[in-house]
Amino acid sequence: MRLRVHVVTRASEIPWPAVLVPGRGIAYQLLAAAHPALGQRLHEQGAGTHGMVPIGHSAPLFPKAPRQRGRYAAGGRGMVEFGSPVPEVVEAWAGAIRHREMLDWGGVAMRIADVEVVSPPDYVNGRARLRTATPVVMKRGGVAPTVESAQRGAAVSELVSPEADSGSRADAGKGVWLLPTDPEFPSYVQGNLNRKLETLGLPGTVTLNAITWVGAKRSFAVGGGAKPGAPIGVELSGDPEALQAIWSWGLGQANSAGFGWVEA
Repeated sequence: MRLRVHVVTRASEIPWPAVLVPGRGIAYQLLAAAHPALGQRLHEQGAGTHGMVPIGHSAPLFPKAPRQRGRYAAGGRGMVEFGSPVPEVVEAWAGAIRHREMLDWGGVAMRIADVEVVSPPDYVNGRARLRTATPVVMKRGGVAPTVESAQRGAAVSELVSPEADSGSRADAGKGVWLLPTDPEFPSYVQGNLNRKLETLGLPGTVTLNAITWVGAKRSFAVGGGAKPGAPIGVELSGDPEALQAIWSWGLGQANSAGFGWVEA
């Protein structure tokens, strides 16, 4: 499920450091207002055996704002989305945000014009084609993919885009950020999908069949360090409920920081 917040702003741009950063804080503020126990539990412990946080959000999007080279354009009517495969989370957000008139997105004032809860596609045929609006980030050196995941990943086809940088990037010596052009990337994405379903206690499976598109590499500084990645398009197959959960949550890691947000 998603909470789609329609907003209006007089600002003409959002500073790049504030494109994603405010979303996580707003998500927790709304939970604290409507369901403080749930918000505290997710913040301190995460969910399930892996301690993952089943929250995602988009960057604000203003389709009719004049484009400006090198700037993140804003202005007029737009929207920002928050998502979670846990209905209780989305219901809490919806209850809290209806008592607000404004969103403060990193210093950019956005007036709330309307709010709607959006259900995921039904995926009755067990297949989904998804494309992310924000970069998908994956780090090697955290939780390694299982043998089964690696075997699945070996069969995944990749479409290498000239827009995407090749190679990996180290992050303060704590691991290596993978890009979609790295050969290990598909197996790590598959492992992440598996852990998300385990976190939610869903019995079904989701398989990454193909990476069909790779966008331009981008880095956003969130949580004290830059996280490099690229938006991607994927073909998934699996249980409809599991596919709905991924649509609601996002692809890859750091979804609560706005990465891997799936376009509606």
